[in-house]
Amino acid sequence: MTHIQPFKALRPQPELAQQVASRPYDVLNSQEAREEAKNNPYSFLHVTKPEIDLPADIDIHSAAVYNKAKENLNRFIAEDILVAEEKPCYYIYQLLMNGRSQTGLVCVSSVEDYFNDVIKKHEFTRPEKEKDRIDHMRTTGAQTGNVFLAYRDVEEVNDIIDKWKNDNKPVYDFVADDGIKHTVWIIDNPPVNDSITRLFSTKVPCTYIADGHHRAASAAKVSIQLPESVAAKYFLTTIFPASQLAILDYNRLAKDLNGLSQEDFISAIHEDFTITQSPEPVKPSGLHEFGMYLNGQWYILAAKKGSYSNDPIGILDVTILSDHILDKILDIKDQRTDKRIDFVGGIRGLSELEKRVNSGEMKVAFSLYPVSIQQLFDIADSGNVMPPKSTWFEPKLRDGLLTHNL
Repeated sequence: MTHIQPFKALRPQPELAQQVASRPYDVLNSQEAREEAKNNPYSFLHVTKPEIDLPADIDIHSAAVYNKAKENLNRFIAEDILVAEEKPCYYIYQLLMNGRSQTGLVCVSSVEDYFNDVIKKHEFTRPEKEKDRIDHMRTTGAQTGNVFLAYRDVEEVNDIIDKWKNDNKPVYDFVADDGIKHTVWIIDNPPVNDSITRLFSTKVPCTYIADGHHRAASAAKVSIQLPESVAAKYFLTTIFPASQLAILDYNRLAKDLNGLSQEDFISAIHEDFTITQSPEPVKPSGLHEFGMYLNGQWYILAAKKGSYSNDPIGILDVTILSDHILDKILDIKDQRTDKRIDFVGGIRGLSELEKRVNSGEMKVAFSLYPVSIQQLFDIADSGNVMPPKSTWFEPKLRDGLLTHNL
């Protein structure tokens, strides 16, 4: 069963919350972070992307960068930009984007659950990305990045959260520059918190990492490095019931056709797909349908029967595309390392695919139908991992609103 706890969050003064809250460190490069935090001394990017306060040519994985993160976090605390909660609390975090809301519970989750696979994974992690977060956590003494977990709905938990939202005022309620509304409530009632803890320990057999595999893996390794730290035995998570979540498509682009002419490339695709030209951009309407943009023309690709299996991995559209086009025709064997492929989250729209192909940067683009929450659960339950960049969750949780101090 699942072990979670309330915690004493390090959080901004209410009047500064909108200025402090920043997009996650891993969705911005250094230049984008510099621009976003420009003229905002309160932006949490000064902690999560501290290279923005150092020379532009600095190695972003150097000790100087992590030390700057610590210096900036300490400044935020000293200046009362961030204050520590007086007693352990749970927090409710609601995001509203394009009229659709999703509400999760912010807590700390057990590292032991991570090691015992009570917290289930569906992606491999990369050592260099883990090391970056480990160095950041060890130097700052804080977990500044949230791990996004999902679980199968428990009606009693949903009822508690809905009642608290209805009966209490939020501590934060603002619309960010990108139009996404962020609302946070503090659950500071010990009996209510005890009920939540008990329900997870008795009614939630497992949770699933939706986004944040590297942050979770890094937190787990830090707990080993800090065996005397009670706080390090738990890590910062926001847990959403499955009914609240939607996964967006995660699309692909390839730089070349592996030496094939356009005619030969399309002919090779015909072996496993039916192909139809489309006068409009193709946003797939269901499983096993793909869009392809090549030389100014959109095509609809439909996977033929027999080109995929019904096991949790084989049935995925990302697997079908990988097996029968990326690997078989384009000779892209490892999507994590091959420089001939790139990925675009569906939030950017099909126009981003067209732009990058039309510019000549990429040769061909593929749009995919999104993976479902149930597919993610099935794969994690089976002990398998998805191909790289299979899921894109939006909206993103903001960094800086709730930090776990180690």
